[in-house]
Amino acid sequence: MSQRTRAGLLALCLLAVLWGAAFVVPLPYVIYSPGPTVDILAETEGQETVRVTGHKAYYDDGELRMTTVYVSTPEEAVNLPELLQAYFADDDAVWPKSSVYAPDETDESNDRESAGAMVSSQDTAIAAALTQLGEELDPIVDIVDVTPGMPADGKLKVRDVLVRVGDTEITEPQDVLDAIEGAPRGEPVPFVVRRDDKQRTVEVTPQEMDDGAYRVGFTPGVGFDFPYRVSVDIPDSIGGPSAGLMMSLAIYDTLTPGSLTDGADIAGTGTITPSGKVGPIGGIQQKIAAARDAGADLFLVPADNCDGIGGVDTGDMRLAKASTMNRAVETLADWVADRDAALPSCKDSAP
Repeated sequence: MSQRTRAGLLALCLLAVLWGAAFVVPLPYVIYSPGPTVDILAETEGQETVRVTGHKAYYDDGELRMTTVYVSTPEEAVNLPELLQAYFADDDAVWPKSSVYAPDETDESNDRESAGAMVSSQDTAIAAALTQLGEELDPIVDIVDVTPGMPADGKLKVRDVLVRVGDTEITEPQDVLDAIEGAPRGEPVPFVVRRDDKQRTVEVTPQEMDDGAYRVGFTPGVGFDFPYRVSVDIPDSIGGPSAGLMMSLAIYDTLTPGSLTDGADIAGTGTITPSGKVGPIGGIQQKIAAARDAGADLFLVPADNCDGIGGVDTGDMRLAKASTMNRAVETLADWVADRDAALPSCKDSAP
């Protein structure tokens, strides 16, 4: 065998090894692809998704769909063939992992953060719907996440309303942190909380962290005292804040006579503030594709996401820009009255 032949065979072997490594070595990217849609006006196992106690509820025909995105998790290994497949797929997207996740983020921490964001988003969506109805709401501080293995685990619960910590009356989340830091070291701290409309006292001993701070292991958030009880039963597998707009519309529809959709299939996305301002989300193109594939007639696009929808295939589905809860309600009313009506568009400069 000649020297040239041996060199050629060696090069082929090295190339084969490199290609083999490329197929198995994880790369620092994440893949976005369309996820399932969830009709918030639907029933699940005989129970309405939006449940109301203390106020008349109106359950009508039609669908208000929240949209989701499949995203590679922080610890998921994404290889070259998967990236290439996503890159050339019409409805998928590829992003650097550093632009999506923090360097030390894990699947567990991401799941907990996402679940906490969904809890806050549900409360905010209820607040936005009730504000649209003219209700005046008083803010509260509640628990949106409890860290497994920390002192609060098994003692405090998500949605506990924080009334007092030690001698400190709680009016904002910072009050909680200040009260814990100011508590005597190594001694239990009494937490007065409201749970299931009953007030109770729970003692928790703060734990010293690596940075010297003392924590009990929960995340406080801003909630509201509602005049009646509203809940949205979203699957535990879905997290994050991006369903805020669609939840608030579904709640508003349930609390008012008549149908916002007139029996049609409406989808959309967007965060929401208590005052009803719609905010941007990630994966807008994948969410539009998910709604299109689910057969939606109309999709509500957050105004701040308008720059990211270029080139997306909408099929027969119309897009309408949503900047506020109030504007979204008006848009649905106009569209229900006339499917060909002029609607707020991402081509418009005004909100």
